[in-house]
Amino acid sequence: MIAIDPPVLEAIVAAAEASYPDEACGLLVGRWSAAGDCRLRRAVPSANLAPDPSAAFEIDPALRLDLQRRLRGGGQRVVGLYHSHPDGPARPSARDLARAWEPGLLWLVASVPAGEAVLTTAHLVERRAGRPAFRVVPLRTGDRADAPGGRAARREG
Repeated sequence: MIAIDPPVLEAIVAAAEASYPDEACGLLVGRWSAAGDCRLRRAVPSANLAPDPSAAFEIDPALRLDLQRRLRGGGQRVVGLYHSHPDGPARPSARDLARAWEPGLLWLVASVPAGEAVLTTAHLVERRAGRPAFRVVPLRTGDRADAPGGRAARREG
């Protein structure tokens, strides 16, 4: 189970809507438990360095290195990333899968049709038959939990 603090989800939603029609992106800071659950405490926005930010995202690698350095020795770490799909579904694309090189990294994907973020889902990168694959993981916000696919992260309008 992935738990996200409501202000963290709201920050992701705000970034996704503000970036439309381009993809928003950033890093997720939190902590994994021994049971395999994760608590997301912070979303750190990144400039989208992709050549065409309306069709792809690229997180600034210097941001990640700096963030990892600042978190060193504390209880939290970079546990994943988030990005938006303008006018697309809240699931990783084939392009995302091709870039999913880091097993154990959590990916949040926000669907933003017509500039309004409507659904955010969580996916974990794992290896299957030697290749990267995404596995949908349940996402919980606040005290609400829902089925896999992150419906609890649907933004109420």
